[in-house]
Amino acid sequence: MDRLKIGIIFGGSSEEHAVSVKSAQEVAKNLGADTYEPYWIGITRSGSWKLCGSPGADLENGGARPVVLSPDRSVHGLLVLEQGRFEVIRLDLVLPVLHGTLGEDGAVQGLLELSGIPYAGCDIQSSALCMDKSLTYTIARSAGIATPKYWVVAADEKIDAGQLPYPVFVKPARSGSSFGVSKVTGEEDLPSALEAARQYDSKVLIEEAVAGSEIGCAILGDPSAPIAGEVDRVALSHGFFRIHQEDSPETGSENSTFIVPADISEESRRLVRESAKTVYRALGCQGLARVDMFLKDDGQVVLNEVNTLPGLTSYSRYPRMMAAAGLPLSDVIDRLVSMTLHQKKR
Repeated sequence: MDRLKIGIIFGGSSEEHAVSVKSAQEVAKNLGADTYEPYWIGITRSGSWKLCGSPGADLENGGARPVVLSPDRSVHGLLVLEQGRFEVIRLDLVLPVLHGTLGEDGAVQGLLELSGIPYAGCDIQSSALCMDKSLTYTIARSAGIATPKYWVVAADEKIDAGQLPYPVFVKPARSGSSFGVSKVTGEEDLPSALEAARQYDSKVLIEEAVAGSEIGCAILGDPSAPIAGEVDRVALSHGFFRIHQEDSPETGSENSTFIVPADISEESRRLVRESAKTVYRALGCQGLARVDMFLKDDGQVVLNEVNTLPGLTSYSRYPRMMAAAGLPLSDVIDRLVSMTLHQKKR
């Protein structure tokens, strides 16, 4: 049986480049050699596309060949450029392993739609909706899911700092991880927090702080019958949770640990899982996503955000939650591929 030619896109020009490379390296360890023929498509920090031997150092040091993903459906794959000529590599499907801007916001999904190549994960619409936290909240509320009280601040817009119920969180409306996020306890700190958020997005969200535990739920599958992984809880020693901000995340965070399964009641566990599935369906997600929420002391669940291409590193939350539910990353990849090819045949 011929192996499936799978293109794995990683890297990217967003602030999450390094995390994406680590996610791709973990994917490489979990790809079945008898099932897949991988093509590692790395995007440098400056936006150049390279065909790499592996998701490693050759992406930036010149050891890889220039490549483009052709939007021409008759090509259905890659054009590898070398010495004024090009080689065509036809792909069976693409697995995007990109996080943040231009990877998780529908941009690369749009290119893949043009190419006609099946791709794993959320489509253009759901990727864009989940990337914009204000749009995510609007749709979640319409589905009956609670969200924090929030204010949207456009570029150059002024806001009356005295009207806010401190503490609040100030964050880019359309950015990944915790880049540009600040906790503000008084109005004197609001201007600097807005400036920090605007380094990543002109549209800024101010959210009222939610008192409760930070809870996550990994989701896999078709929106009609999604599978929920185990629920985790972020245990904080101080401050607030800043994902992917550590100098060496493999050795752990300076202020947080992950408890999987979460040390919550079975009733709360069921509520978190069902709420995550409701959010997943309402936003039109497919393939995979991680739904982050708050669990308040009174048992209410409040949505935090939805990650449509969650980290897949050795220390990331999504693979840990799936593994705790009996699905190691190799099985998650196999299911994603099978689902993607099945959807193509519909």
